[in-house]
Amino acid sequence: MLILVEGLAMCFILLMICVVGIANGPVGCVYFYEPEVQEKVVELGLTTKEKIKKDYAIAGVALFVPILFFAPAMVYFINGARGFWDIFLQITVILMIVGLFDRLFIDWYWVGKTKAWHIPGTEELMPYVPKKTLVHKWIGTVVGYPLIAAIQAAIMMMF
Repeated sequence: MLILVEGLAMCFILLMICVVGIANGPVGCVYFYEPEVQEKVVELGLTTKEKIKKDYAIAGVALFVPILFFAPAMVYFINGARGFWDIFLQITVILMIVGLFDRLFIDWYWVGKTKAWHIPGTEELMPYVPKKTLVHKWIGTVVGYPLIAAIQAAIMMMF
């Protein structure tokens, strides 16, 4: 049950990054869009390449600090996990909860089914999460997150 709460807490962090990012319009999170959309938004004069790079760096830190530090800290300090498999499984469950939230709620529903992420002038580039990207994201979730968890568990076992 605690792992579920921790996974939901991580989902909340991801959600807040997105909410803050699009607070003044979806161009604020254009770094999440495909390169073609980013180019079109720059061409339309809605932002600059430099601003996209800067915002991407800030979001990257905001996204990866929780994944790289909070999840391991939660399973070690809160849950008391000590062995490789215990640490690995708990981190994997937390990251999979976040991954499913990202794929299903954010990508499929919020971006794909609502107008919250719609950028006027880029309609010809929709859907914003094309099938090829969606496949890569699912592979990253299903394969990448357990790999991250295994690396984190291995590192934690060294200390």
